[in-house]
Amino acid sequence: MGQPKRKQSKRRSRLRRCANQTLRAPLLARDFDGTAYRPHRVNPVNGQYRGRQVLEVEM
Repeated sequence: MGQPKRKQSKRRSRLRRCANQTLRAPLLARDFDGTAYRPHRVNPVNGQYRGRQVLEVEM
């Protein structure tokens, strides 16, 4: 296996490591009534998960 000719600087290492740590907008799923919510979680607007009512939400 080949060896590096020079020591990699701290800045270069840190830039390589943090290249994939950018902030992204969260993915959203749509319910049957059109409300957006995070996937694989209970919809906070109507309290449903996978078409079933799991939380009592007051309107």
